[in-house]
Amino acid sequence: MSTLYDLADPAMQQTAAGYPQLKTMNTSFLFSQDERDTLRSLAQQVAEIASLPVQNEKAKLWTAHNDLKTLEPLVFIDPENGWNEIILASELVCRDPLARVWEMQFRKQIYWFRYLKDDKVIEPYFDVPYSYSDNGWGLNIAKHGGDHGGAYAVTQALVDYERDLDKLHYPIIEIDHEQSEKAMTLAMELFDGILAVRRKNIWWWTLGMCQEYVNMRGMEDFMCDMIIEPDNFHAVMEILCSGQLKRLSWLEKSGLLSLNNDGTYVASGGFGYTNELPLSDFNSSQVRTMDMWGFVDAQETVSVSPEMYAEFVLPYHKRIADRFGMNCYGCCEIYDTRWEYVKTIPRLRKVSVSPWANWRTVPEYLGNKYIASVKPSPTPLASKIMNENEVRNDCRRAAEQTKGGVCEFIMKDNNTLGGNPEHAIRWVQIMREEIIKVYG
Repeated sequence: MSTLYDLADPAMQQTAAGYPQLKTMNTSFLFSQDERDTLRSLAQQVAEIASLPVQNEKAKLWTAHNDLKTLEPLVFIDPENGWNEIILASELVCRDPLARVWEMQFRKQIYWFRYLKDDKVIEPYFDVPYSYSDNGWGLNIAKHGGDHGGAYAVTQALVDYERDLDKLHYPIIEIDHEQSEKAMTLAMELFDGILAVRRKNIWWWTLGMCQEYVNMRGMEDFMCDMIIEPDNFHAVMEILCSGQLKRLSWLEKSGLLSLNNDGTYVASGGFGYTNELPLSDFNSSQVRTMDMWGFVDAQETVSVSPEMYAEFVLPYHKRIADRFGMNCYGCCEIYDTRWEYVKTIPRLRKVSVSPWANWRTVPEYLGNKYIASVKPSPTPLASKIMNENEVRNDCRRAAEQTKGGVCEFIMKDNNTLGGNPEHAIRWVQIMREEIIKVYG
């Protein structure tokens, strides 16, 4: 299969937090009959897959897993940017930008079930987000590079603390109710009777704040300022933290939050199924953050000491996490060297165990009290010809060294599959084979 990168196409801009905001899509909301027929046919296929008993079985397993009631490991792969090599932009039937996003969404669900065969649950829902804008933190954020989902650099916007700090302000979200209703009406018209159409927005991926700081200041100064400008570093983190908390309160009060205790992707891997959320006093008319999973990470601090993380980031992470019923920590950073600090995050339940972590610490540090979201390396999958021995050794090491924890094995951060979608399929097969060898 040839590769076609087209990240200007909204359908190709797939992220963990969902697809792009409606306001950026320039949709006409007027789908052709061919587009309508295509989308309804795909929705019907998704509905048929979602009705299979195996989906309920998987959902029960994820629930027991997240509730720490089973040691049976789960497997999940999200090819991320590799989806552009699995489902090519040129293969999509629809032409309207929003129709293409919906088509891509359906085709991914079908491919997950038919070919990837991991533990992702295909649900009988179709979620429609709000159309909204966010005016940011007050500085002009400019990124350079990032082509095809690759690395990028930022133009420093927070140049001089004395001059620029006062420019920072809390982000304001503005809902475009007219566009939001058009999208919901269109989805109901197309899919009602096939899938349950829901209003559901994913308002954040991480609430860790470090990414926002780096985008304003740049990576080098972000790290150096902990030593050179400690007071100003704390001042920025205070603004970011207070702004996040204010936004959470506004979303909560406005009735804009949705539960994520289902097949919603949470944190840096895995799904939200749990019987422990929402809380017992939940009122369905208003979702609170305390009824939800929260997530903080600090992968941008991977090169700083555990003590510096504890001094400059952890206090703000704890304030954010304290708003949520259960919490996840981490992405690509090493958790084990800072575990004595990370474990103080309120109501912590899930911990990212990255490819660079010491996996042997999982049974001792996480045991049966936390979920270990174990991430084997995506690097072998990026080659044109995948070295299966390398993949198998990595999967075996992951299973062997982390046994004794409540483990989920996650493949993500795939910038490319080397132009070969079979790599994603084989990874799941190999990971399952190695789990069977280790777990019996």
